[in-house]
Amino acid sequence: MDRDILHIDMDAFFAAVEQRDHPEWRGKPVVVGARPDQRGVVSTCSYEARAFGVRSAMPSSEAGRRCPHAVFVPPDMARYEAVSRQVFAIFGRFTPLVEPVSVDEAFLDVTGAHRLFGDSTAIAGRIRAAIREETDGLTASVGVAGNKFLAKLASEMHKPDGLTVVPRAPQEILRFLEPLPVGRLWGVGAVTREHLERAGYRTVGDIQRAGAASLAALLGAHTAAWLQRLARGDDDRDVITDWDEKSLSREHTFAADCGDASKVRAVLCALTEDVGRRLRAAERFARTAKLKLRWSDFQTLTRQKTFATAVCDDFTLREAACALLDGEPLVKPVRLVGFGVTGLCGSRSEQLLLFDDGAADLHKRETLSKTIDALRERFGPDRIRRPPDT
Repeated sequence: MDRDILHIDMDAFFAAVEQRDHPEWRGKPVVVGARPDQRGVVSTCSYEARAFGVRSAMPSSEAGRRCPHAVFVPPDMARYEAVSRQVFAIFGRFTPLVEPVSVDEAFLDVTGAHRLFGDSTAIAGRIRAAIREETDGLTASVGVAGNKFLAKLASEMHKPDGLTVVPRAPQEILRFLEPLPVGRLWGVGAVTREHLERAGYRTVGDIQRAGAASLAALLGAHTAAWLQRLARGDDDRDVITDWDEKSLSREHTFAADCGDASKVRAVLCALTEDVGRRLRAAERFARTAKLKLRWSDFQTLTRQKTFATAVCDDFTLREAACALLDGEPLVKPVRLVGFGVTGLCGSRSEQLLLFDDGAADLHKRETLSKTIDALRERFGPDRIRRPPDT
């Protein structure tokens, strides 16, 4: 317990950005995701919507029934990722040891930052204040602890805009954890929780007091040992700063099954642009493109194409996506279309030949794609659009 770990989680991030940018929605229930009359789920929602029982991953139709007066808005990932970059830049001012968990969540190891910025609680307060000031009022909840498990647990305790500090003495940690529901332990999902509760293990304290043999008989020796370690607050995992995504993908579920090939193609092209933009923002290249189609009867197929050299430009990605789509006749209406890339790398896996005309063309495509990214970030994502066949 000689480390100082922060877990920082932006509060209702997507919905909070929407409320910030639309003052008329502040104080109202806001749901980011599909409309209630469409297929799809809730991506996230404001705390006003959560008061009506709306939750992430809930079908939008159910969210509409629970909160019919909510404002439903589609996700705007380009805008959310721009704000995310602001937030992560703030983290980087306090420590280089930052492990991204998602666009709105990260672990920070601030053990070596005390001389410059004060103790862990002071650093957490300074980061929260900087986020609020530099993002025009967005808030984050922070957990401060000696390891990642406890910090993550703490950040969830006093949302929104909360700061929770976990004690360091072993006996105080046991008392901190004891009353919590057993489902708060990492790895305890709905099925495992029900299994434990039927056996009489309802709180973390019950796991602390359990005999190792009886818990192992119920869950297996490995799982039992893992849960008892967490129940004591033990977690020796490091903050990982060189974490890389291995793939990127986007999907679109049609409101009604779509038999119009041109519409499917247009949606697919839009998905490739979003994947390409995210690739370039992460300074990554992709070796393989993947197409996903789900028919109206839920049968799903995937097709992929491997590039001669890793790429990141929209033009090459769109060509690959459309070629894969053209190779699959739409024999049934389409329920879902998706596009993704795998084999991500920080540089090209093959060195392009100096006098290769293809290499020059690829460089031009990347430069143009990055220019369009910059223009969209400056003037808005909807100001520049490409026709589906360009």
